[in-house]
Amino acid sequence: MSVMTDKKSKEQGGFGETIRVVIHALILALIVRTFLFQPFNIPSGSMMPTLLIGDYLFVSKYSYGYSRYSLPFGPNLFSGRIWASEPNRGDVVVFKLPRDTSTDYIKRVIGLPGDEIQVKDGILYINSEAVPREKVEDYVSTDANGRTSRVARYVETLPNGVSYQVLELGDNGFGDNTPVYKVPAGQFFMMGDNRDNSTDSRFLSHVGYVPFENFVGRADVIYFSIDENTSIWEVWKWPTDLRWDRFFDLVR
Repeated sequence: MSVMTDKKSKEQGGFGETIRVVIHALILALIVRTFLFQPFNIPSGSMMPTLLIGDYLFVSKYSYGYSRYSLPFGPNLFSGRIWASEPNRGDVVVFKLPRDTSTDYIKRVIGLPGDEIQVKDGILYINSEAVPREKVEDYVSTDANGRTSRVARYVETLPNGVSYQVLELGDNGFGDNTPVYKVPAGQFFMMGDNRDNSTDSRFLSHVGYVPFENFVGRADVIYFSIDENTSIWEVWKWPTDLRWDRFFDLVR
């Protein structure tokens, strides 16, 4: 009887220890996700060629301090940001869409508070100064049917020296000639790198200016990448469809 009781006690103790380990792991994961890094995946091509559909990346939550949107489900516990640090022009940022804070967007910081932003004939202007862009080799992509397409690619360099690549189908698209946008205090002007396929701050009724409070964090590193036509759970396709060269690439 004593042996049976001891065995049962050990089994209960082992089960209880497993539960404690799981709870501690969940708490640690919640702390990391809330205060340090949050994983995101890229569902659209609006940030091509910097970010591709099928990229998985870590976003640093501490880069700009914390707002209500740093917390899971965005509870309205406080307003503004604590331990705030201003974003730099050119940062790639995940933010909550102002008109629908349940939706995450990822774009590049182009305009800071007080800036005047305009696009004319596809050329970006900041405070009436054209942002230099240099034509480089076309961006070539292949669809699921094996068809290839070419898109003009440029290197754009912001006033603070940050350079990155942008794609342009042409210089007379709907977003290639805009009015002058005056960025309000405490807000930012965001644009996608895939200029003719990005719904961003140029479209005031859809995105518009983004309050600093809505920033979730800065995109820092790609930790996983898979072809956009392959689901992450299709592990038997990984040997051929993983984009190994993008693993651990820094987001710039």
